[in-house]
Amino acid sequence: MEGFIHSLSVIFQPVNILLNIAGMFIGILFGALPGLTATLAIALLVPFTFGLPPVPSMILLLSIYNGGMYGGSITAVTIRTPGAPANAVTVLDGYQLALQGKAGIAISISLIAGTIGGLFSCLVMIFLSPPLSRIALKFSPVEYFTVALFGLSAIFAISGRSLLKGTISGILGLIISTVGMDEILPIPRFTMGIRDLQTGIPFLPAVIGLFALSEAFRVIEKGEVLTEITAKIGRILPTWKEFTGTVKETIRGSIIGTWIGMLPGAGGAIAAFMAYGESRRASRHPERFGKGELNGVASPEAANNAVTGGAMIPMMTLGIPGDTVTAVLMSALIIQGLQPGPFLFRDHMNVVYPIFSAMILSNLIMLLMGFALLPLTSHLAYVKKDVLVPIIAILGILGSFTISGSLFYVGIAVFFGILGYILERYDFPVAPVCLALILGPIAENSLRQSMIMSRGDVTIFFTRPISLILIILTILSVGILIYRQKKGTFISEG
Repeated sequence: MEGFIHSLSVIFQPVNILLNIAGMFIGILFGALPGLTATLAIALLVPFTFGLPPVPSMILLLSIYNGGMYGGSITAVTIRTPGAPANAVTVLDGYQLALQGKAGIAISISLIAGTIGGLFSCLVMIFLSPPLSRIALKFSPVEYFTVALFGLSAIFAISGRSLLKGTISGILGLIISTVGMDEILPIPRFTMGIRDLQTGIPFLPAVIGLFALSEAFRVIEKGEVLTEITAKIGRILPTWKEFTGTVKETIRGSIIGTWIGMLPGAGGAIAAFMAYGESRRASRHPERFGKGELNGVASPEAANNAVTGGAMIPMMTLGIPGDTVTAVLMSALIIQGLQPGPFLFRDHMNVVYPIFSAMILSNLIMLLMGFALLPLTSHLAYVKKDVLVPIIAILGILGSFTISGSLFYVGIAVFFGILGYILERYDFPVAPVCLALILGPIAENSLRQSMIMSRGDVTIFFTRPISLILIILTILSVGILIYRQKKGTFISEG
């Protein structure tokens, strides 16, 4: 406690508070603009931290991290354009709420759930870092495959009224995810001689195309804005009943997000999709999801923000980044002369405690700043129809281009925009394609590595406790969803 009390005196210094506020604003801004992710913002600002002491530099970067996770939900709700891949699933219910005149409520729930998820993961990081890191280290390719398999079972939860069409979309996504260089054998697959495809399909341009550009293409076809929001702006804050109705799923998403965050390479997108799938599976009214269900916003956004603390656990204790953002953060620590790992806790607790406290403070600042900006952000959904489509198209194209400065990424976004338009034209959901693009490579590589480890013996998946539990959960989850559809309770999200 003495260490924490001292850390509070550090982070509440005026300069550190200003850095926290500035980083939060930058994070929300970069998170809200498609393509300008928190990873990019942190990477751009790392050189500016060279002249800062370790604690102020980490305060700035961590606040950008937290703000970026929340910022992507703003455009996901208001203009059906997720700011980052982790916010893609928020589109399903968030945009439907905006169409009903509840954009402010949807953003509020996203903000509250994200704050709770972030604080939950911070507490887990502070009190349970060492034991949880040891558990995460036990994950071999066998466990990663069953985690991916369990995640892929969420395809059935986001398939709409037709499990068949959802499954077809998921299979299409899995096929597309095989494009690129084989990670086991150095052989290009389905690249058609295009060198840029050897690294695989870039996920963020694909998401921008599937959700943002496909919307623009539908508008162009009909000659009018089919999704123009005409409902009056009502309340921008949820009622107590609306808030308490999301608490259970917010906690569920927080747990899932923290757990997924601890697994190196997993990230917020996987956590958000898995949390959404689990919330829908556990719901007594799964037919409400996709039609403007607040829990469909709360659960994935809590998971998305909970990844922040979870990903910091292996980075701080073992020197293994949990996702791309913590990889950049780890480089920032190394630049400051601090090596993440067990010795960081032994030799530099004067830095560790302020980092913990700064993450808690940045979540609270995110809550305050989010509510302060809420009147502005909630009105983004009500842009005039003659302005809406060009904004979506421009943001989609610029967002894709800024990822790597390559027109090839713009082409990928346009291709997936056309694909998303065709799929939705014939009532095939696009969310399973996104999920498959994320989990497909993880599942394939982990499966092949597991087979190499066991020399082709598939029983390896049933002899390891964690793997067996995940397989059982996958079977139960799929079975419950199929049973519900046969009973007529599993209805499309629209």
